Amino acid sequence: MIRFGTNPIAWANDDDQSIGADIPTHRILDEAGRQIGFDGIENGHRWPDDPEALRALLADYGLTFISGWYSTNLLVQSVEDEINACQAHLTKLLHNACKVMIVCETSNAIHGADVPVNDRPRLTSDEMLAFGKKLEAFAAYLASQGITLVYHHHMGTIVESPAEIDALMAATGPQTHLLFDAGHCAFGGGDPVAVLIRHAARVRHFHAKNIRPAITAQVRSKGMSFLQGVLAGAFTVPGDQEGGVDFAPLLQILADVGYEGWIVIEAEQDPVQRNPLLYQTLGLATLKRLSKQVGLIRS
Repeated sequence: MIRFGTNPIAWANDDDQSIGADIPTHRILDEAGRQIGFDGIENGHRWPDDPEALRALLADYGLTFISGWYSTNLLVQSVEDEINACQAHLTKLLHNACKVMIVCETSNAIHGADVPVNDRPRLTSDEMLAFGKKLEAFAAYLASQGITLVYHHHMGTIVESPAEIDALMAATGPQTHLLFDAGHCAFGGGDPVAVLIRHAARVRHFHAKNIRPAITAQVRSKGMSFLQGVLAGAFTVPGDQEGGVDFAPLLQILADVGYEGWIVIEAEQDPVQRNPLLYQTLGLATLKRLSKQVGLIRS
């Protein structure tokens, strides 16, 4: 079954909490659930930490808790320490019947810092193999708890480029799966269609993020930080005429491999410049139309 979700960063940013700080929480949930009609929403800094309070809050707006970003520190700590550190987050996922944990290594990431995104960290081949071994062990633990690890390749981190996505998938085993993010793939220098074809069999979560190519090119050429790029409008939703990602072939690939799970619009923008209600409505309508077109959904 395919379900469509969103992420609160369209309204209120997590990395820079001043972005959207004036937007009330009830407006985010009302627009996402009651007005636009998403099935679920991912984690955000506004939501309560208590698992039942979270479930009840979202349910009031007709929303399910999808999952949420979890920052690993496997480059600097043991798998056992990571397992101990994740328990509160894992409890939240299990209580809300989530299927995946969205994981990204952030021990040396710079996406939230005032640093050019071009200056991100990189691993050697041997370091990637060692990281992959630890990530697979962590994923195996999560699998034993009924949760699938999906790794989020992301700008400003050790897994950004197509080659790094390939290397991570090669360095891990059957318990590690991929969160494929179309926008981060394109921004990271990849052809989303080519990368998704290579790894579709291991994709268990899909972020329908779009980019504005003229702005992402500017971010690169001017040495801008990730958050400067966000404020400049680097990201947008499916269906935006300024967007550079064609989602029809990507959804066709998912249909061809029998993908089941969430398709999430995770597209942070400045809500002052781009009204979240309008953009998220456009994104969901586009995804549903294209999904029917390619046979991913039937109604």
